[in-house]
Amino acid sequence: MVMLNLDLKPEDFTIPPHDNMEDFHGDLNNPDIVIFLNGNQWMIMKELLAAFQQEHPEIKNIFYETIPPGILLKQIRHGALKVGELVISVPPDIYTAGREEMDSLLNDGFIKEYVPYAKNHLAIMVPEGNPKEITGWRDLGRPGIRVVMPNPVTEGVGRLALKAMEKAEGRELVETVMGEKLTDGETFLTHIHHRQTLLLLMDGTADAGPVWISEALYQKRIGSPLDYVPIPEGQNQSGTYFIAIVEKTVQHRVAAEAFLDFMRSRQAQDIYAGYGFSSAN
Repeated sequence: MVMLNLDLKPEDFTIPPHDNMEDFHGDLNNPDIVIFLNGNQWMIMKELLAAFQQEHPEIKNIFYETIPPGILLKQIRHGALKVGELVISVPPDIYTAGREEMDSLLNDGFIKEYVPYAKNHLAIMVPEGNPKEITGWRDLGRPGIRVVMPNPVTEGVGRLALKAMEKAEGRELVETVMGEKLTDGETFLTHIHHRQTLLLLMDGTADAGPVWISEALYQKRIGSPLDYVPIPEGQNQSGTYFIAIVEKTVQHRVAAEAFLDFMRSRQAQDIYAGYGFSSAN
């Protein structure tokens, strides 16, 4: 029997934008834990998992995905996800998402409970210099303003953005952005998550897009040619992040319980705070 040497450096076949899977991480062969996370946590994971593995050096091989929670929900239900011609059928031990997705899995027996671990709120991301002079939600309804909206079907941030828009400016703005402008091509719904928003803003094909404040702060931190418009508290919405062990598919229970405990620890909370998240407590 020929054994693979997993210490070998893998051959790199990353050819953006076609063969570039930025939201799938780790080795699918014999993982010690499999984690499905809301996509907007992608920038945190390297630091977070390094801290987790320092506490648990026995957990070496971590496979994780950072795509929209609604897509992950479908992957859990269907048992697999297809990306191009690649089929990923590894079952998750851990899932993080918003309340709506969690309630759906709870009702169908995939999970037994879920607990909060972080919160986030909204901002409007724009190109550097804010050339269209976006000042708030109302401007997203202006004729000629090209809006990138997180798809509310798959992303909790999209649903919260619509609530915030309606709270600030009334139902008419929502109907304009998600009706008229969507029909006219001035609203684009994301298929992945904020990665699309950032790219469309940077390549000049969009003028503004609602994002989590954590994403906006991170882009400023790394010097991206982007800026953001803060949303006043009275016109904003906050979202809570929940975590659960996927009882129906869990294969690495000890590791899953260790990760759930770690996510609620002070160390994990401090890491999240460093990226603009707030405590769920």
